[in-house]
Amino acid sequence: MKKIEAIIRKSQFSEVKKALHDVGVNFFSYWDVTALGNERIGKVYRGISFSTADIQRRYLSIVVNDDFEQITIDTLIKSAGTGEVGDGKIFVYDVNETYRIRTGEKGGETLR
Repeated sequence: MKKIEAIIRKSQFSEVKKALHDVGVNFFSYWDVTALGNERIGKVYRGISFSTADIQRRYLSIVVNDDFEQITIDTLIKSAGTGEVGDGKIFVYDVNETYRIRTGEKGGETLR
């Protein structure tokens, strides 16, 4: 099993959520986060100056069986990508075991 963490643009979240559901990833957690990006210039929008150093993003935590790892990654890249700086990052970790609290069941079946 794999844990896939992704930091994406908030504006892409609806598209990412739909794309993940379309490929069969029906459960994941997400949080609104503030990230520190590489771009450190100030911008002016409608006469108001603001810093682009702190950027609002959405953090997704997804656990999938090994056979869904690449499908999930490809879906995230395709649906979250805009081709611009700041599209985000994906991190992949091994998961040793999962348990369903309600039944005590363990293993990959708990993800379905």
